[in-house]
Amino acid sequence: MATYSTNEFKNGLKLMVDGEPCAIAECEFVKPGKGQAFTRVKLRNLKTGRIWERTYKSGETLEGADVVDVEMQYLYYDGEFYHFMVPDTFEQYAAAPDAVGDAAKWLKEQDVCTVTLYNDAPLSVTPPNFVVMKVTETDPGLKGDTSGGGGKPATLESGAVVRVPLFVQIGELLRIDTRTGEYVSRAKEE
Repeated sequence: MATYSTNEFKNGLKLMVDGEPCAIAECEFVKPGKGQAFTRVKLRNLKTGRIWERTYKSGETLEGADVVDVEMQYLYYDGEFYHFMVPDTFEQYAAAPDAVGDAAKWLKEQDVCTVTLYNDAPLSVTPPNFVVMKVTETDPGLKGDTSGGGGKPATLESGAVVRVPLFVQIGELLRIDTRTGEYVSRAKEE
């Protein structure tokens, strides 16, 4: 297992801290006028999502986490697990709802997601940055509505609710930014 010294710390590096896989969210090297230099880090626990703040003396080492990000195709939800498949090997993984979390509202069958594996089990799921989804429910638009005239809520086929311009109608395809949950544009049939 690889070990990392404090001078190798950078954002996104995955480490084992207190037996839990963590990713560095923020890293700050501090050299006080007196005393030994240290590194102050904010770690995001990959299992729970909680943020931990830790301070390490300069030169300390931590073990790297056995975590890999794999591009997988979302297949289906069977009511208990979300199923993903590696397109090259057809190897399938079942992810618990805890691992999928808020990403569930952006999952659409056959979309390619990034699945983080820890000890060969899905730890978290990151949906694609942009998804195209159909509007299943929204208030009817009125003549004269334009993009600058405010907005209204719209329910998408996955159940997610986003704020859209007034001219959007039921049945239209929309491009949504999953990182912010915001409407980007209308989309054409695939």
